[in-house]
Amino acid sequence: MNNRKLLFLSGFLGLLISAGIVPACAQDNYEIQVYGSDTVPPAHTMVELHSNFTAEGSTTVIDGVLPSNHAQHETLEITQGFNDWFETGLYIFSSIQPDGGWQWVGSHIRPRFRVPEKWHWPVGVSLSNEIGYQRRQFSADTWTWEIRPIVDKKIERWYLAFNPALDRSWHGATVNQGLVFSPNAKVTYDFTKRIAGGLEYYGSWGPVNNFLPFAQQQQQFFPTIDVDFGPEWEFNFGVGVGVTGATDHLIIKCIVGRRFDWNRSKH
Repeated sequence: MNNRKLLFLSGFLGLLISAGIVPACAQDNYEIQVYGSDTVPPAHTMVELHSNFTAEGSTTVIDGVLPSNHAQHETLEITQGFNDWFETGLYIFSSIQPDGGWQWVGSHIRPRFRVPEKWHWPVGVSLSNEIGYQRRQFSADTWTWEIRPIVDKKIERWYLAFNPALDRSWHGATVNQGLVFSPNAKVTYDFTKRIAGGLEYYGSWGPVNNFLPFAQQQQQFFPTIDVDFGPEWEFNFGVGVGVTGATDHLIIKCIVGRRFDWNRSKH
């Protein structure tokens, strides 16, 4: 094994080990996405807009956090690829409240490592870390860290992805919970060369050493559609239903992304 692979594995394992010390917080209603293992290629930038509307959510202030009902969340995500195994993303969260105007919510940064395709692993594997701040009126936890292992596989027309994420609050109401298990999963089927339909799952089960009762967990299911408008574009649309009282009941989400190739623009 050459020095480059050893360096990559050392960093990868180090981040996994750090999960037991300082990981982080749930995806909530700002970036509702199951990650694939691929990263943005070097000298490319992906710009995405996550638009999420809570059609049926909380209607009262809970622990100082504003209601989610009829709130429109807009998140700008900018991801830069550096090489064939590393990228970094920046999120800027905002919320349009029914009676409070458009407000900045917070920002996160997300470095991500992947196993390069040239290693020819049977499944795609990457590891995402997301750390950042959200204002207190929008989140009971203001500083959080999420560590998200990602495994995916394409099998003919089927695509499968699993994100067994771990969340950790650094400052806020759930600091004492320690690590929280928040698994996400996705399965889709290619109906045509350009259209895939499927199901996405988002959960937050509670502390890893003491899962919450099911009724207190967050459990959401999103029937979704992905449309392939070409290699430069990303499009995902879904309608999510929460099946527990602790989950917003109905959310409509849409992701539109555009990839920019800086190498090509120079020619």
